[in-house]
Amino acid sequence: MSAPLSRKSFLTLTGASLGAAALAACAGPSTSGGGTTDKSTSIDWSKIKPAATISFMSSHPGKSRETELKLIEAFHAANPDITVNLITGGSNYEEVAQKFQTAQAGTEVPDVVVASDVWWFRYAVSGTVLALDELLNAVGVSTSDYAPGLISDYEYNNKQWAVPYARSTPLFYFNKDHFKAAGVPERAPATWSEFSEWAPKIKAAQNSASGYQNAYQYPAIAGYAGWTLQNVLWGMGGSWSKEWEITADAAASVSAMQWVQDSIVKDGWAGVSSKNAITDLQAGAVSATISSSADLTATLKAAKEANMRIGVGFLPGGPVSASPVCPTGGSGLVVASKTTPERQLAAAKFVTFVTNAQSAATLSAATGYMPVAKDADISAIVAQTPEFATVVDQLKVTRTQDFARTFLPGGDQELAKAATKIMNEKAEVKATLSDLKAALETIYTKDVKPKLKS
Repeated sequence: MSAPLSRKSFLTLTGASLGAAALAACAGPSTSGGGTTDKSTSIDWSKIKPAATISFMSSHPGKSRETELKLIEAFHAANPDITVNLITGGSNYEEVAQKFQTAQAGTEVPDVVVASDVWWFRYAVSGTVLALDELLNAVGVSTSDYAPGLISDYEYNNKQWAVPYARSTPLFYFNKDHFKAAGVPERAPATWSEFSEWAPKIKAAQNSASGYQNAYQYPAIAGYAGWTLQNVLWGMGGSWSKEWEITADAAASVSAMQWVQDSIVKDGWAGVSSKNAITDLQAGAVSATISSSADLTATLKAAKEANMRIGVGFLPGGPVSASPVCPTGGSGLVVASKTTPERQLAAAKFVTFVTNAQSAATLSAATGYMPVAKDADISAIVAQTPEFATVVDQLKVTRTQDFARTFLPGGDQELAKAATKIMNEKAEVKATLSDLKAALETIYTKDVKPKLKS
């Protein structure tokens, strides 16, 4: 079922959008709309006056609400004729998606919306957001102003559907004091094999500590297991998919997920967080975990307050691939299509302002998100937080996520279900991944393949 299609333009819609039924497949809200007809190309933007008021719906990723308010204040100072109202759409990207969907049934929709790596594509194919090419040109901004590896993530059908905003990579976070006590190097492991040699020593050195649990804590499955587990799969030669070919039950993928299960059940040095693995690390209950770079600033601050030494490093590689084994993630900003040209132009001004070089550096400094603007000056951030250099350096060796997670409607939820069975319920790995493959192929065959360009 694979097809030789490029990352930038692998789909061409044949008339109607995927629609509500397709987008609702398996899980998650749909965002049905009027298809992907690009309304922006029929407008002479030079004759449009920006609206006086627009709204921005966000989940405040990386606990960034105060930073977002500061960016809005700076935008208003530069554009005094435009007021931006910040709307809390929920505590995560899925809740924002649900509220954005609900708004489609009414007459008022938010003008700018934070869209995660698994939601922007659904918005694009359902016609609920506007292609930004003409709008960017109208406000004098080029896609070349953004980091190439980030802006290109939002290209579909040769059009630009979002700009990068709160973008992250997973990082390997570890307790240096725990590593020192175990007599292992105070650095991130180069490979998971290396860490599996360290882990029993790390756990043994901490067994007497009150409340101590594991040498390693897998992130909570509800917190995007399908995202972080790509690292282990890729390093061991597996994957969720190769373009549209589902490879979740390939031998290498089964071997990788068996290793994950063994680290928890058989070897006993790893666990799965029930809520937040980075919080477990901050509490001293575990020695290492993987979490978003967006957690960097808050984690280092908490560690300092607790007199704890936390280090960060690249994600470990595997016996097949040492690099690149790190996925990018996070969110971009989209502009709603169900609104007026005046509001859309004002929205474009805002979107490009809060992602320009200065604003990107401001958000990065406050959170740990990657600087999305190509010319963002991060020297001050690195001077204050040397660990931030790891975020920027790892961006150079990232890998595009598997289609099964980002482009199959409901695919991420299916990955989480399989991970739950393997990691928490001790299910047989091969059978679980075979079931996962069948579920993903059903989504592909029913909801995606009919819209692929032949």
